[in-house]
Amino acid sequence: METRTEEWLRQSDYDLETAEIMYQSGRQIYAVFMCHLAIEKALKGLLYDRLREIPPKSHSLVLLMTKLEERPPEYLGKVIVKLSEASIPTRYPDDLAKVQRDYSADVVRELLDRSREVVVWIKKQLSP
Repeated sequence: METRTEEWLRQSDYDLETAEIMYQSGRQIYAVFMCHLAIEKALKGLLYDRLREIPPKSHSLVLLMTKLEERPPEYLGKVIVKLSEASIPTRYPDDLAKVQRDYSADVVRELLDRSREVVVWIKKQLSP
């Protein structure tokens, strides 16, 4: 595996750990953002692995997925879409109380667990 790919994946793992810490501390919307970031970095690692070029400078998980031939199982694809849709509202909420209600501990626990599964799936797609 290429060093740049490994670096993207190290950062992805770090961000997933940070998401868990944010979740445990009750900072749910930051946990959601870190899940997004972890998947974004894992996807960029996979894109580098496939294309051998710097991945697009985009934060859209959906856009990054369109650059790949591989497709995750449907339930993981839905997580990717959900996190893409959560990106702006969790970083720049119009109404903090509403966003905190929308992203309750139960909702975020599910997103965090599924995000881990997405990253595992991405790693399985890497070249040997």
